[in-house]
Amino acid sequence: MENGGLQLSLAEIVATLGGVLDGVVTPENKLVQRIAPLETADQHSISFCSDTRYQAQLAKTKAACVVLAPSLQAAALEAGLTCIVTDNPYAYFARLTQWWQQSQRDKNPLWGAKHIHPSAVVDERADIHPSAHIGPLCVIERGASIGADTVLTARVHIGQGCSIGQRCILHPGVVIGADGFGFAPENGRWLKIAQLGAVRIGDDVEIGANTCIDRGALDDTVIGEGVKIDNLVQIAHNVQIGAHTVIAGNTGIAGSAKIGEHCAIGGAANILGHLSIASGTQISPTSMVTRSIHRPGLYTGIYPIQTNAEWERTAASIKQVDKMRQRMKKLEQTISAFIESQQQA
Repeated sequence: MENGGLQLSLAEIVATLGGVLDGVVTPENKLVQRIAPLETADQHSISFCSDTRYQAQLAKTKAACVVLAPSLQAAALEAGLTCIVTDNPYAYFARLTQWWQQSQRDKNPLWGAKHIHPSAVVDERADIHPSAHIGPLCVIERGASIGADTVLTARVHIGQGCSIGQRCILHPGVVIGADGFGFAPENGRWLKIAQLGAVRIGDDVEIGANTCIDRGALDDTVIGEGVKIDNLVQIAHNVQIGAHTVIAGNTGIAGSAKIGEHCAIGGAANILGHLSIASGTQISPTSMVTRSIHRPGLYTGIYPIQTNAEWERTAASIKQVDKMRQRMKKLEQTISAFIESQQQA
C-alpha cells in the first residue's frame, strides 16, 4: 500500500491501535511509509504475520516492523526484527489499513465534506447526508437516501426510494434497486409484475463492483448492518440478509431467500428462492443450496451437471452411501472371519 506522502511512527501506531512494541527501535525504522507483505516489505514498511506457517517468510523479511501474535514473538526477535505483539494480528492489520487510509483522506480537502462529482445525476428529491461522497457518473433517483460518511464510487446507481445507511462503501458499477425479476405467464406470454418495494441497506455495509441488489416486489429487499458483499453478486427481490454476513463473488441468491446473521457464503454459491439459512451458517464455494438450513454448520453441495432425473437418482443414491459403507464393512468382516476359520480347519 503506497503512502501518498504519509509517514507514521511505530510509537504513534501503538498508541492509537494498541499492542506491545518489542525489539530495537532505531532512527532508521521508527518511521514507516507503507504497509507491505512480508516478501516485498523494506526498511520503510510495516507488515504482519498471522500464522506460524509463514515463519520462514518472517525470518527473511526486511520490514521495519511486523505485527504478529505472541506465538511468533520469539522467532521475530531471534531474526532481529522489531515487532508489535497482539492477540489478533489479522484484525490489527485491518484496523491499521483503515487508519492509514483515513490519514490519507484527511489530507484531501474534498473528503469529510459533502462532495458530489459534477458528472453525477442526483434528483432534487433525494436525501444525501452532508458528509456523503458521490463519485463520477453516479445516479441517485427520487426519494433515495444516502447516510452519513457513505461513499459511492463511480457509476453507482441508487434507485427510487432506496436507502443506504451510514459509513457504507459502494464500489464501481453497483446497482441498488433495479426491478426484481417478476413475470406472470398469460396465454404463452409473460406479463410484468410491477416491483413496488425498495431496497434498505443498513450501516457499515460494503458492496463490491458490479453487484446488483433488486428492489422488492411488494416489501423491501433488506441488507443488514455490517454485511460485506463481494463483486458480481446477484441478490434478487425480497431477499433478507442478516447483520455481519459475508458473501463472496459470483454468488446468486434467488428471490425471498432469508439469510441469517454472521453467515459466510463462498464464491459462486447459489441459494434458491424462499429458503431460510440459519445464523452462523458457512456455505462452501460453488455449492448449490436447494433446501433450507436450520442448524448452523459448514455445508457443501457440488454435483456434476446432469439431467434433472439423473440428478435426483444420484442424490438418492448418495444418501445411501453411508449405509452401503457399513454393510460393506460388515461383509468384509464376515469374509475375513470365514477365511480365517477355513485356514484353521
